[in-house]
Amino acid sequence: MAAGALETVVELPGSKSLSARALLLAALADAPTTLTGLLRSRDTELMLAALSVLGARFENLDETGKHLRVTPAPLPLHVQAGPDGLGRIDVGLAGTVMRFVPALAALADTPVVFDGDEAARRRPMAPLLDALAALGADVTHLGEPGFLPFRVGPGDGALLRTEGTRVAVDGSASSQFVSALLLLGAILPGGLELTPTGPVPSLTHVAMTVATLRERGIAVDEPAPGAGDGERTWRVHPGRPRGGQVVIEPDLSNAGPFLAAALVAGGRVSVPHWPAATTQAGDAWRELLPRLGGEARLTDGLLTAHGSGRLTGIHADLSDVGELAPTVAALATLAGAQGHTSVLTGIAHLRGHETDRLAALATQIRLLGGDAEESDDGLIIRPAPLHGAALRSYADHRMATFAAVIGLSVEGVSLDDVECTSKTLPGFTDLWAAMLATSGGGGTGPATASHREPETPGDGV
Repeated sequence: MAAGALETVVELPGSKSLSARALLLAALADAPTTLTGLLRSRDTELMLAALSVLGARFENLDETGKHLRVTPAPLPLHVQAGPDGLGRIDVGLAGTVMRFVPALAALADTPVVFDGDEAARRRPMAPLLDALAALGADVTHLGEPGFLPFRVGPGDGALLRTEGTRVAVDGSASSQFVSALLLLGAILPGGLELTPTGPVPSLTHVAMTVATLRERGIAVDEPAPGAGDGERTWRVHPGRPRGGQVVIEPDLSNAGPFLAAALVAGGRVSVPHWPAATTQAGDAWRELLPRLGGEARLTDGLLTAHGSGRLTGIHADLSDVGELAPTVAALATLAGAQGHTSVLTGIAHLRGHETDRLAALATQIRLLGGDAEESDDGLIIRPAPLHGAALRSYADHRMATFAAVIGLSVEGVSLDDVECTSKTLPGFTDLWAAMLATSGGGGTGPATASHREPETPGDGV
């Protein structure tokens, strides 16, 4: 628990989402790329290993690994195959690896087998695999169809010969299916025209993909304003991404638990290097925190959250920022203990994340004595007193930080696996402890994420 009001600055490492896209585009670029501010976590290590299998090369330029030189792979991608003649990629539990990299394997010279953690085998893959098969890739299911493990190969190689390609994909389960195909489209001879067949959650991540492509010199035509579900079409024009210098923003989604701490414990928590304009979903904290009872002010690149410990309920559509939902739910649960009801909608797709996050959140809130109900597309959290409980992370980094926020205010909260936070934020426990050391006026120095090699949690995150 926090001993009192907080007063600290928390410096966060690079964005997981931007790091994944930057690595992939650098691996396909027309010249070497130097990345600065790269996140080094389990997810990015898995991406580095996967792209190495496809022929890219990486050189650390400092001891932290945040400064990296990428030598791109030649096209067609030359797979570093094993004795059986196949490439093998471990996706772990990284959504960007399991969705983005199979699309590239359709352009490789040798089939690649994909597998990952046990929990990853429950995450949907069918829409992407169906789209790749429709494009001419050779897709073989090695277990339950539509899930890991599977094999992707180039088929007859038509993708590298076709001038102009169209494909549809069901993006309702994950925007990553859309992003994967957009990233692929740049290196197809005629580009790619992509139409999702249903509603696409987390469109901010698609916008991030489009912006990242454009920053690297790839032209992308976006859907007409007001286009409805099934009517949105993206057109990616062909061309290898530009190499050069790329600076990665800090992870604004990972800022959420720290900013939320100011609302729960009172005081101020600031995050430096906050961009004035960004495609990151985490920028929504500037709008969400005031609706939950706090303040959020951005001044000269420093975002400061201020709170008093008094929270309010919220009715929020989180469809575009679903990754923020666990932290919003933590604040809503604590607001429920103060007599407020919250309704979170637009997040049915969270059932297909690292765990079924809606079921997990409802279960953990009820363990705490809270009143939580799953709806078709979200959660309803009603007023109820809270008590301590032994909470589960479900090997899910967002569920671990949910518990951390709850534990600021509720005595007797424990967590089975905080190390799963290494998936996207290695050093989380050090950062959290450094922040809490300032509570009650106990310190004023900045909290900075450590850059040691990430641990691999026993639960397989």
